Amino acid sequence: MHQLLLNRDIFDEVMLQRLPEARRFVWIVTADIKDLHLDTGYGFEPLLALLSRLVEKGVGVRLIHAKEPGPRFRQHFDDYPELFNSEIFERILCPRVHTKAIIIDGIGAFVGSANLTGAGLGAKHKDKRNFEAGFWFDDQKQVAELMAWVDSLYLGEQCGNCRRRQYCPDPIDEI
Repeated sequence: MHQLLLNRDIFDEVMLQRLPEARRFVWIVTADIKDLHLDTGYGFEPLLALLSRLVEKGVGVRLIHAKEPGPRFRQHFDDYPELFNSEIFERILCPRVHTKAIIIDGIGAFVGSANLTGAGLGAKHKDKRNFEAGFWFDDQKQVAELMAWVDSLYLGEQCGNCRRRQYCPDPIDEI
């Protein structure tokens, strides 16, 4: 199945319905990352609260982003020691990442234009949100291909040939 998601539908379908249902792992790839809030049934709270609950349930979370998170995200991150003390929460920075993707349990994925920000994927009013588009898909061959590609980014397989290495604050292949 391929499902086109536009604007607020991305938030409703991916962030509110599918993400909280993750059972094994969530991989998130984004260029920009800011403080993003969700109405998860616990009131409006940072995405980090949901990710923390998932990690506490044993769901692995991998977050790949292109630049340092915004100041409010960093401030909230410190409120969730379950994340920074966990071996199943992984976070890397790669300045060349421009992809926006969310893979859930290896059974479905979202790929689209939205960054991990309030205006892109968060609980913003419909008149304050970015105009975003993307697809949710569950074709196993395509999900596996996306996962292999994201895994190669995470493992730093692109680092050796990267012609932007001098701008990389923390080369992955040196971790």
